[in-house]
Amino acid sequence: MEKRLRLDDDPAAPTALSDRAIENLSFIRRTMEASGTFTAVSGLGTMAMGVLAVAAGTLASRVPFAEGGLRIWAGTAVLSSVVGGYAIMRKARRRQESALSGPGRKFLLNFMPAVIAGAALTGALAGAGLLALLPGTWLLLYGTGVVTGGAFSVRVVPAMGLAFMALGILGLAVPTWGQTLMVVGFGGLHLAFGAIIAWRYGG
Repeated sequence: MEKRLRLDDDPAAPTALSDRAIENLSFIRRTMEASGTFTAVSGLGTMAMGVLAVAAGTLASRVPFAEGGLRIWAGTAVLSSVVGGYAIMRKARRRQESALSGPGRKFLLNFMPAVIAGAALTGALAGAGLLALLPGTWLLLYGTGVVTGGAFSVRVVPAMGLAFMALGILGLAVPTWGQTLMVVGFGGLHLAFGAIIAWRYGG
């Protein structure tokens, strides 16, 4: 009579079962990371960006936008990006999250198209002499990027993006308010929403 091979008689079985368990756990972990919420948006970093914007607005108000204001705001945008990116990376490390994988990667990939579009439109509008439309365009597209990227973050982030979009639409409707609206948006909204994020979501 043929003897059946039991599972515990096969020396390779425990190894195969453990390998499968590890693969299943890895799959579960990847799924959770991909569907999770990106909580490493830094409230303190956002507030720092707001402070930079208020300083830029103060400096830019002393010169015509076409002559010096545009360069001041463009330079501030670059500096703010560095400050905000560093703050996000630092908070992500503290929370043991990855800023470049899972929800963090989705946040970045959904935020960047609006930024690229803003850069392209900046060149086009400046070349056409339509500098008065730049503040509204910047506010609208930045807000769009925050809304789409914020879909993978805490709720206050897309809410901030919607507020930026509203200011952008107003800026395009009334271009003479452009620089004032940029101070309200990049300065005031960053400070206000950054404080909420820092208070409710740990810095």
